[in-house]
Amino acid sequence: MSLNSTPSGERVHIGFFGCRNAGKSSVLNAVTGQDIALVSDVAGTTTDPVSKAMELLPLGPVMMIDTPGIDDVGGLGEMRVARTRRVLNKTDCAVLVADITKGLNKSDKELIELFKEKQIPYVIAMNKCDLAPEGALPVNAIAVSAAEGTNIYELKERIAAAAKPVTNDKRLIGDLVSAGDLVVLVVPIDSAAPKGRLILPQQMTIRDLLESGATAVVCRESELEGTLAACGKKPAMVVTDSQAFAFVSKIVPQDITLTSFSILMARYKGFLTGAVKGASVIGQLKDGDRVLISEGCTHHRQCGDIGTEKLPKMLKAKTGAELRLEFSSGTGFPEDLSGFRLVIHCGGCMLNEREMVYRMKCAEDAGVPMTNYGTAISYVNGILKRTLEPFPELQRLCE
Repeated sequence: MSLNSTPSGERVHIGFFGCRNAGKSSVLNAVTGQDIALVSDVAGTTTDPVSKAMELLPLGPVMMIDTPGIDDVGGLGEMRVARTRRVLNKTDCAVLVADITKGLNKSDKELIELFKEKQIPYVIAMNKCDLAPEGALPVNAIAVSAAEGTNIYELKERIAAAAKPVTNDKRLIGDLVSAGDLVVLVVPIDSAAPKGRLILPQQMTIRDLLESGATAVVCRESELEGTLAACGKKPAMVVTDSQAFAFVSKIVPQDITLTSFSILMARYKGFLTGAVKGASVIGQLKDGDRVLISEGCTHHRQCGDIGTEKLPKMLKAKTGAELRLEFSSGTGFPEDLSGFRLVIHCGGCMLNEREMVYRMKCAEDAGVPMTNYGTAISYVNGILKRTLEPFPELQRLCE
């Protein structure tokens, strides 16, 4: 994928952390060669995490994140610190920026312990070396000056060496088909569909099929029957948007493999097995149970939104229970999931691997099952086993 087309979830996330006025924003701007973050002499200029997609050689596409000072104070300061800590959950490589004239303080050392606890590779940049002799440096540290550009190139090299590039050997669908296969993709166009474009899982599926030498035929669910008749060749698979499962499953013959973009994405993100196990909990839900429906992105909710409207209706129809539904999106995923009976998450296409693993770990630590949209919808429609046909080892979990 090119720099501009690489999704944020496929980029190496590099977070810049440290205390107020250590020069985090200045160092980030120096590393990127761009004025990404606001800079001033006033402590606490950065009030919210700021992200910028760019390319950092030799890593390639990355997501740079500037964060508020970890030593911020007051009510608002505590909220900023909490946001900074949340950034750690999606950070692939951390850069601790400290003031070399002051050395590492308690907050800096606490950050280092957090990096170690979360197994995040890190680099220490001792900034403002133009104002003080280099002297002794902490382990894993480099003296830099954002103001004069001293050792900025060397810092970039250290970041690249410490960061683990996102591997591209995982396949979304390419390993499930062969060159020459025909795959029909069902893409509903309704009020909730983005204007003028396809959503990311649909784009990624088409691209992976092309790279595999397979042929992708795209249609709406209303044209599916005619498309299948006109193909002149039996499709190896039909992949549909999960919300159209009920309609599409009645049209696609039983001898044609059927699954969804969401199920494919759950496998790609590494939580399909857990999602299949979690889906069975839907049949056990009862009045008063708390269910969290969570999305990784922050798109504008519209009439007919799958997370806040369609899924709740499906759950009600399946269980007949008065559930206590709660919703989260973007970075608003709760750290404490105790008290929930079930988490239903989107496919996570906009989240990087570390963030997705963190969310699964939160659910696991709380003993709360976690499924995803596609798996849950296929379960409520009674076709979960069928939609897992590409993964026979998971079909056994439905028996």
